[in-house]
Amino acid sequence: MANISKKVSWSGRGDDRGERTPLLNGAEDGKYNRHVLHFVFQSLDYDNSENQLFLEEERRMSHMGFRCLETRRWVICGLIGFLTGLIACLIDIAVEKLAGYKYSAVKQNIEKFTEFGGLSISLILWAVLNSAFVMVGAIAVAFFEPIAAGSGIPQIKCYLNGVKIPRVVRLKTLAIKVFGVICSVAGGLAVGKEGPMIHSGAVVAAGVSQGRSTSLKKDFKIFEYFRRDTEKRDFVSAGAAAGVSAAFGAPVGGVLFSLEEGASFWNQMLTWRIFFASMISTFTLNFFLSIYHGKPGELSSPGLINFGRFDSDVSSYIPFESFIFFSFHFPGGVLGALFNVINYWLTIFRIRYIHRPCLQVMEAMLVAAVTATISFAMIYFSNDCQPLGQDNTEEYSLQLFCADGEYNSMATAFFNTPERSVRSLFHNPPGSYNPLTLGVFTLAYFVLAVWTYGLTVSAGVFIPSLLIGAAWGRLFGILLSTITSSQSVSAIWADPGKYALIGAAAQLGGIVRMTLSLTVILVEATGSVTYGFPIMLVLMTAKIVGDYFIEGLYDVHIKLQSVPFLHWEAPPTSHWLTAREVMSSPVTCFNRVEKVGRIVDVLSNTSTNHNGFPVVAHTTENDEPGKICGLILRSQLIVLLKHKVFVERASSRLSHRKLQLKDFRDAYPRFPPIQSIHVSQDERECMMDLTEFMNPTPYTVPQETSLPRVFKLFRALGLRHLVVVDNENRVVGLVTRKDLARYHLGKDGLEELHLAQT
Repeated sequence: MANISKKVSWSGRGDDRGERTPLLNGAEDGKYNRHVLHFVFQSLDYDNSENQLFLEEERRMSHMGFRCLETRRWVICGLIGFLTGLIACLIDIAVEKLAGYKYSAVKQNIEKFTEFGGLSISLILWAVLNSAFVMVGAIAVAFFEPIAAGSGIPQIKCYLNGVKIPRVVRLKTLAIKVFGVICSVAGGLAVGKEGPMIHSGAVVAAGVSQGRSTSLKKDFKIFEYFRRDTEKRDFVSAGAAAGVSAAFGAPVGGVLFSLEEGASFWNQMLTWRIFFASMISTFTLNFFLSIYHGKPGELSSPGLINFGRFDSDVSSYIPFESFIFFSFHFPGGVLGALFNVINYWLTIFRIRYIHRPCLQVMEAMLVAAVTATISFAMIYFSNDCQPLGQDNTEEYSLQLFCADGEYNSMATAFFNTPERSVRSLFHNPPGSYNPLTLGVFTLAYFVLAVWTYGLTVSAGVFIPSLLIGAAWGRLFGILLSTITSSQSVSAIWADPGKYALIGAAAQLGGIVRMTLSLTVILVEATGSVTYGFPIMLVLMTAKIVGDYFIEGLYDVHIKLQSVPFLHWEAPPTSHWLTAREVMSSPVTCFNRVEKVGRIVDVLSNTSTNHNGFPVVAHTTENDEPGKICGLILRSQLIVLLKHKVFVERASSRLSHRKLQLKDFRDAYPRFPPIQSIHVSQDERECMMDLTEFMNPTPYTVPQETSLPRVFKLFRALGLRHLVVVDNENRVVGLVTRKDLARYHLGKDGLEELHLAQT
């Protein structure tokens, strides 16, 4: 049996008060404890509180009323898809314009100084332009909204899992995210647009579904019924899927991504609504891009990231090649695991030493300058010259030291946006690259991508991963064709583009560990139904190889942020633990009719910061547990205190009206802190009747319930609190997310994480 470390009291009492662990944004004492869960993360209420107010409203609603609600859900999903498509269109046009200006200026400068000498000036110009773009984007993220850094996918995964990540779906976050990713891609970093698009879609969904903007203090008085965590979660799932669909032109892939990587809770109607949002997102993006390019009605571009159509220019594979494609899983899994391991330790270094905003901006600028320097050096020393064909599609082809009528093929990979480079590796004809060019590019871009992911900029990892895999996959195809040099055999391996596709899938699968959704995304983005089976085969096996060494990149960063994330199943060796051993106790309970002063004192206690309180029949002076009557939330109590819902005021008819659900929805999601509510000394002596507002049917479990059963109930129902009772239905403990998340399977068996007091 595995050794379990000393348990930690999640209520913040006892010996834990002396434990100090730095926050994610820095370590005050230079130390970073990776085996903790942060106390600052709270849970979302994905379980509806079925109190009297809620049940009365539901019972008053007619069948037509429920039909109208369902119609509004479809309308909201349509709006989510439309707005997400518009944002994707804005990003695409802005990146195309800015990158075009930059590369045109650098190209003209290189061509000028190639002839007259002084190419160092071209290098300085390239580095300065890169650093300038990245500096602006990094300043916006580091100083104005740090949550907008990175791809945003780990944060959205946590949100859909039930963890409240501060500011993750704010309007300000959306603005900084969009602005930041434009600057990052235009600045030449080894990043992609897909992750920020997923985050942007989620923010759009969270805002549209509420019918108001708390940031702008504007309430449109629509969609008020959906102002609760349960409904918002479903719409955020649709927004994430719409972001994938807009990025890759993959509506089905967006739905599967939301299911596989994001959503923790699912149903059939939600699937169709999410698919509708994804379709609208792709259509909107393509429609407005076609108008922008002067070709209205031609919806040729599949999405924000256009890989081109495969079946038209790549030869089909033969069944024998499936064994060759299968072999790609090993380099994909190993290189993916190596990527994650290096980035893991690099992120820890950043947490320890690069936690000030000014240092974060300086690091981003340094990476941008180094990226430009390495790119320039690779192009300068490369002698891989290829002839310019009549149908040459290279937008920024550089001649440099090549002869007239030729271009430098290394520049095709480096002197371009990452998605254009991927497309050239997929579709350029055989002979467009020599093996040395691809080998050196793979190594250099791998290092740059590892270093870049985790900077304080808005950036995705999909496209860099695909580019790395496409490079070594095409290299493999070229070498294979060289080995089988006889004319009859080499024709089979004639086109290395298909190996670039499989290599890209293997590399991305080895990093992010996605299988089904990534298969469909790549098939939809490339139009390559023919290669669906080998892509799926490679992704599954690359995931198995990578999981042997380390978790996927998103899970690594979730763990580094010390988020209490609940996976699909409890640790396999946890059956010997019971609810009694994992619960928090003693539990702070309230009576049905409780004194206002005690409620204020409990809510004001900063050492506990409880968010759910069992309501019992009565509490005794000797702290014996009472029989469970219901459960009430901190947010509900704050609204009751704000509106002075006291027994004495009701009996003296001082209250103007009866409290309604609308009052709770108006306060959602930014409920006022208890310190902002004034309660006089006389009001402290009043009584508050909680019967009408508490949830009278909370979920409970006996003390002897096994941990896996508790975990399954908590996870499947999206609970925030699970009350533990004895044989007489008396409250003896409370299970929360942190009580379950602290147990995980480590190298030495079942391990218990500590709770960081912050």
